[in-house]
Amino acid sequence: MDRDELGRRIYDTAHLTGRFLLRSGATSDEYFDKYLFESDPVLLRAIAQAMASLVPPSVDALAGLELGGVPLATALSQRTGLATRFVRKEAKAYGTCRLAEGGDVDGARLVVVEDVVTSGGQVVTSCADLRERGAEIVRVLCVIDREAGGAAALAAEGLDLHALFTMTELAATQPAATRPAATQPAGPSSR
Repeated sequence: MDRDELGRRIYDTAHLTGRFLLRSGATSDEYFDKYLFESDPVLLRAIAQAMASLVPPSVDALAGLELGGVPLATALSQRTGLATRFVRKEAKAYGTCRLAEGGDVDGARLVVVEDVVTSGGQVVTSCADLRERGAEIVRVLCVIDREAGGAAALAAEGLDLHALFTMTELAATQPAATRPAATQPAGPSSR
């Protein structure tokens, strides 16, 4: 599947219109339901194949962020042969009490994997938590950058975001007659 076809498939599968409440409390008239592309095995495999070229050399593991980053990191792990860490939004209060499952992060060079980045708030928080535990964040990967300030927020924290697609690129994969007007979410989101 070439890049344009992949973009069309992601857009056709996951793009919803209507009135959507974002995590931040802001509303948007369009939404990408990432679980729709993550639950499609053919599309998830194609996304992982395309994202594999974004993984830099000399990293120790992929760190999938709860919840949407976990299936992406797992599929990407199958493509790259890299181990995966499953990163919670907060450490468990029971059992191992870990933030990241699947192996140690202390001293590990990680590529953080997320599904959709809007403002980047949760990614920044999760990366700070991983750094506190001794991880080095080499890069952050996502499928969709909503172009709503996330890249700048991550850059301000020394985090390098690489998106498979931006919202603009996904919209451009649609035939001109059906292409939506450029929209941005109203206000910041914590994602």
